Amino acid sequence: MSKLFLVTNPGSSSRKYGLYRDDEEVCSLHFEMEGNDVVCTIKKDGVKQKLDQKFKKLTDTVKYVRDILDDEGYISATSKLDAIVARVAAPGTYFAADHIVDDDCLKRLDAAKKRAPLHVPVAAAEIEACVETFGDTPVIAVSDSAFHTTRDDVHKYYAIDKDLADKIDVYRTGYHGLSIGSIREYLKEAGLEAEKVIVCHIGSGSSATALLNGESVDTTIGYSPNGGLMMATRCGDIDPAAALAIARELKLDNEGLEAYLNKECGLKGVGGSDDMREIICKRDQGDEKAALAYDMYIYRLQVIIGQLAAAMHGVDELVFTATVGERNSMIRRDVVAGLEYLGFKINAAKNDEGLTDKRHALISASGSKPIYVIATDETAEMLRRAKLLLGDNA
Repeated sequence: MSKLFLVTNPGSSSRKYGLYRDDEEVCSLHFEMEGNDVVCTIKKDGVKQKLDQKFKKLTDTVKYVRDILDDEGYISATSKLDAIVARVAAPGTYFAADHIVDDDCLKRLDAAKKRAPLHVPVAAAEIEACVETFGDTPVIAVSDSAFHTTRDDVHKYYAIDKDLADKIDVYRTGYHGLSIGSIREYLKEAGLEAEKVIVCHIGSGSSATALLNGESVDTTIGYSPNGGLMMATRCGDIDPAAALAIARELKLDNEGLEAYLNKECGLKGVGGSDDMREIICKRDQGDEKAALAYDMYIYRLQVIIGQLAAAMHGVDELVFTATVGERNSMIRRDVVAGLEYLGFKINAAKNDEGLTDKRHALISASGSKPIYVIATDETAEMLRRAKLLLGDNA
């Protein structure tokens, strides 16, 4: 029997929902602000249209979703959702596993808001609203970190007192696990998997992960999503003393410093824009800060790829995914230009062609180790994991 799943993807300024019958999308809803109103765009049968009604609060979208799905005939008294699926990116051992949300999970989510005030509150509020609005429908909290639990202690711990780390549950959590998991599954299905693979998830948030026989050996993001690579607005790894110096100069408290490092740094902080397309345009117009931002971005990717290759004592295959990784041929070209020592060389024409309408593209030159561009599918991975948790392997 087919099952009906609602997948929620809340952002800071928008809300997205997808209704799936098994693995097929039935419809999607996208809420965003227009002036003082919240507007909803519905997509069904391949056609998008804005709904006539205006909504007042973005935080109330779960209630609107229930009413819209009811009005559209997708749910009713006799046709209910089988589960609601939500992503959770939160630090700590508990959230490194998937959970059917219960009172204990809700309490832990509430506590996690204080540990990760920039990243947890929106997801927690969404899950709480789903539980309240949809009553007996199971809500599945799918971990964005679970994929990385295969790492051993050497790759997991910071160089601090281990007893303290265990007591306060601080370690290199790792994120983007749903994206990396979707790439791993696709490599298997398409017969493209290799023993040692490096996956570069490059988007607004970025990370790179080393896969050894399909399992995470190491990844760049640590306790929070700000670790590792330089990103759109996040600085990535930074010396704690340098962070404290910034706080003193700007007179920031702990929350203010965390917000600054997450929202005012990276491409935005160095080059003046959080959009890589604008950075490239400004660089081409002679903007020195934009040129520096671009060069730093490329350099740090190249260094991380070398580091992850060292973690596996070699690398057989390289994958680019996520928004920038899938769409920006210049980034891919310039990153790979520094990786010939690892056996990678790009085919310029194939790289420029990119994905077009395909799920993957081979962009490596003849004689090179394989380089792929693969479209990530985090929703498919969320659904797969939710089914496993519910005991449905279909």
